[in-house]
Amino acid sequence: MIGTLTAALGLGAHDPAFWMPLAMMVVLMIVLAAGVLLDGFDLGVGCLTLFAPQELRLRMLSLLSPWRDANEFWLIMGLGLFLAAFPNAVQPVMDGLYLPLTLLALGTLLRSVAFEFRMRSSSKARARWLGGFALGALMVATAHGLLLARVVTNFEEGTGYDWFALFVVVCVFATYCLLGATWLIMRVGGELRARALVWGRRAVRWAAAGTVGVSVVLGFANPGVLIKWSDGLHWSVVALLWSGVLFGFVVVEMLLQRQMNHSYRTTAIPFLLVLLILLAMLGGLAYSFFPYIVLDNVTLWDGAASVASLRLLLSCIVIALPVAVIFNVWVYWRMFGLSIAPEPPRFRKAD
Repeated sequence: MIGTLTAALGLGAHDPAFWMPLAMMVVLMIVLAAGVLLDGFDLGVGCLTLFAPQELRLRMLSLLSPWRDANEFWLIMGLGLFLAAFPNAVQPVMDGLYLPLTLLALGTLLRSVAFEFRMRSSSKARARWLGGFALGALMVATAHGLLLARVVTNFEEGTGYDWFALFVVVCVFATYCLLGATWLIMRVGGELRARALVWGRRAVRWAAAGTVGVSVVLGFANPGVLIKWSDGLHWSVVALLWSGVLFGFVVVEMLLQRQMNHSYRTTAIPFLLVLLILLAMLGGLAYSFFPYIVLDNVTLWDGAASVASLRLLLSCIVIALPVAVIFNVWVYWRMFGLSIAPEPPRFRKAD
């Protein structure tokens, strides 16, 4: 594939004008994957607060406190990388994704403000900020669903595409709920864990249905993608990938059902499986779109900045990336395992 691309672009494989945009896209995909996977459980827990009773919402948000600031890092870094590395792709992307990107920004802002203010407000106002956090999570999940639907259909308009976008929004919302539920199953016990099992069971089939729907529409709405899937041995790899994803959903549902009926222990296995499923789905989408940023319109090299700008940006990444990796490994390694609720303070009786 590399030989075909270099021949089509008239560049050599070692030419900076060829490999620098490719390297920046790899870094951007890693950041986006980290944002979906690591901020995903945060977003999922926020979506689940829409269904949780009032007395459990504070506990759910307190579980997220150690990772909230780290989760916001990925969105900011991904946006900055895209604007700096692919400035020529900003206009076509914004033309097709203006509404979901605006909704994403507003939802992210509402989530951040509500999360901080709920700790500093009175008991009476706290319920409203908890509702604001849930609403912000719903807005972000909706934005992600609209982004995915618009990109998969190559920004096509029409009633049928609108119904498909609504279906994808519901399925993306369910996927984040599944990720948040499996994280709660790993982290807590008692009533909240029992409710998380029910939420996960209800969400897993919608997540699987969304995977099937997006795959079918991506192939049939974009002939180039369908040809790429069926070219040579690629069809077997694609079939194996999507079969593995669907099998993963089946295993997750079986594990959740088993825990509801036979086990009361916390476990990280469903959460890790959902992370692997999402990683496989993101990899499949990246493979399907490569080498385009906007399908059949803007390639990586069309949208990339100049070689001098990319060289400066890569130099900054080489310095900053190890620091970011060390910081995030230090922060996220503690998100596995059972969380112990803090004990209320004890007071000594006066003599």
